[in-house]
Amino acid sequence: MDAKRSLVHNWWMKSRRDLLSAKRLAGGAQPYLDTAIYHCQQAIEKALKGWLIYQDQSFGKTHDLRLLATQASEVDPAFTDWIDMIVQVSPYATAYRYPDEILEPTSKEYRQAFQAASKFHEFVCSLLPPELSASKK
Repeated sequence: MDAKRSLVHNWWMKSRRDLLSAKRLAGGAQPYLDTAIYHCQQAIEKALKGWLIYQDQSFGKTHDLRLLATQASEVDPAFTDWIDMIVQVSPYATAYRYPDEILEPTSKEYRQAFQAASKFHEFVCSLLPPELSASKK
């Protein structure tokens, strides 16, 4: 695998691991929904960045999901359908990460973020060649 393809695969794997981390953190008798929902946002961000690299698009140092999704939609208009969902998950990069009035999302809020991140991850996976989105055990 050449350097670019390897980098794309690694971004995709990090995205996948964020989803798996979110699922683990949300399970069990004492879930950590604040951390789990953060990993949902991270899964989307990393999937976007991997796809943009695959398309030879540079994005600089940013965590702005709206900006990344808009850039992706300029290359492939199918990303436009995901922008509203991405904007809803975007605040979880910082929400609940620091002490505030509300320390943790609701179960419903987490489930919605996890479902959105999972569906978006699958969408991006469908756009990549199988060897780039295949899991290495």
